[in-house]
Order: sequence, then structure tokens, then C-alpha cells
Amino acid sequence: MDVLSELLDGVRARGALVRRTAIGRPWSLRFAAGAPLTLATMVRGRAWIVPADGEPVPVRTGDIAVIRGRAPYTVADDPATPPPRTVIDSADYCLRGGCAGETGEDGAGDVSGTGGGGADDSAVLLSGAYTGRGEISERLLHALPEVLVVPDAACHRELRDLVAEEAGGDRPGQRVMRDRLLDLLLLSTLRSWFDRSAAHAPPWYRALDDPAVGRALELLHEEPARPWTVAALAAETGLSRAALARRFTARVGVPPMAYLASWRVDLAADLLRETDATVGSIARKVGYADTFALSTAFKRLRGVTPTGHRAKALTDDAG
Repeated sequence: MDVLSELLDGVRARGALVRRTAIGRPWSLRFAAGAPLTLATMVRGRAWIVPADGEPVPVRTGDIAVIRGRAPYTVADDPATPPPRTVIDSADYCLRGGCAGETGEDGAGDVSGTGGGGADDSAVLLSGAYTGRGEISERLLHALPEVLVVPDAACHRELRDLVAEEAGGDRPGQRVMRDRLLDLLLLSTLRSWFDRSAAHAPPWYRALDDPAVGRALELLHEEPARPWTVAALAAETGLSRAALARRFTARVGVPPMAYLASWRVDLAADLLRETDATVGSIARKVGYADTFALSTAFKRLRGVTPTGHRAKALTDDAG
């Protein structure tokens, strides 16, 4: 099993929000859609992404940025531009005070749906947000930084251009086209980022270069419910128990059984959010004997019970 493919397999946009916006300088937009994941690219001009926490990140023309998390963030022509009065939210994904090509008091105009632009010196921002339940797995979200940027030269330009083209108009089947194109663009962008950013990628991704550790990871992902021990895992990789434990910990950053516990809880978290299965059935599916065992691991690793996690996920998705 390809561990990265499994991680990306849960990407399924359903009515994703895709907008194309032209803005004259100076400009600053506050994104408050509450989406778990958003893609953004500058069709024209440059920008800075200012996350809720952390340093501003530059985005040049053609670069693709992926922003993780539901916390509001700002996209501006310069980090020093005054705080925005223009907000993009989940209600209509539209610029308050400047919609349908009009210009608001802050000088920002939304040309989404027209395919056009503003003045020749205006910036053009294309963004796509995943907002619904089950569109992005928590396993993937946990593997990403708050903001990542893939440079233009490493992006799939044809896909990016198709998404920009589909952002306008209202042709039959357009919603499905946008969803599928956005999925492909996200998958392509993340694969490029994982390949180019080995130093910043999760430890398990870098560990795939080690044949024995990579095989151990594949086994844990293929059969998470199997009653694994380090000895059983070592027997499958051709190493001694001590050698596997040492190499796995050095490469991945945690011992094999600690990684397995985290992986099981990640799987359970997705099942709690995406299905109506009982906690007990989910526990058995991911390798725990009963509800109590899963709850103990879940609370230890996530600080919340499985029931509490499900309730919060439903609230987030409904909002």
C-alpha cells in the first residue's frame, strides 16, 4: 500500500467554494469561512498570507498555497497593510461591501463568476475552500503545516488554469467539474510539496526511504486492527525486535506501538466524523477491544473523548 496515496484518498470535494477576486492596491482580505482546508493562488500579482498564528508567508504569481485550519486568516498585498474591513465568509463566499463586480468602500471588487479582472494593475486571487463533512480526512490535516506554498514551477499549471476557467460562468455540471478539478489540483499540489519539502514533511514520510521502516509503516496502515507487537512487526521486516524498534524510532520520531496508537486514533477520528457507527464498533474496527479502550487512547492523545470529538465535528461542519 502507498501510504501517501492512502492519506490523500479521503479528498472529496462536495460543493466546494471556488472564487476569483480582483482587488486594487492596497488590499487586505479576511477569510473567515471556517473551512478546514483552502487553496489559494495569485492569477496576477503577489500576496502575503497572514495566518492566525505564525509569520506571514509570501505567495508569488502562479504559486499555490494550501491553508489548513478553521481559524480566520488574512491575505493582503503587504503584511503591513492595515487590518481588513472586507470579509469572505462561508455564507456566500463573497466580498462584503463589494460583490458581483461592484466596488466597496475599501476598494475591493469581487469579479467571481464573470471570469474578468479589474484594472490592469489589480491583483487577481483565485481560492477554493473545502467546507463539508468528510471532504478532508483528519489524518491529512494533521500531516500538514498551517500554511504551505508550492512554487509556480512545481505546480500543475494546466489544472490550475482549468480551475480558474471553471470559476466563472454557470454551465450545466459546473459544480461537479469544480469539485473534481479542485480535488485534482489539491492532490497534485500536495504531492509536489511532499516531494520537494522532505525536510518539512512529516517524519513518517521521510522514513519511507528506509526499506524496513517503510515496510513496517505499510503493514501498520494496511492492518491497523491486527494485534501487533514489535516482535511480530520485526518478523515481517527481517530485522530483530531491537533493531526495528531503534530504526523506527530514529526515523519516525516515536516507537512503533506509539505510532500505531496514533494511527488508530486518527482512523477512529475520521470514522466518528464521517459515519454514524457506534463508538464500540469503531473501536473494534481500528484495533481496540471495546469502547473503554478506544476512549482511553483517544482522551490521552487528543484530550477529548470520542463522543466529544464527534459532537465538535458535527458542530464545525454545520457551521
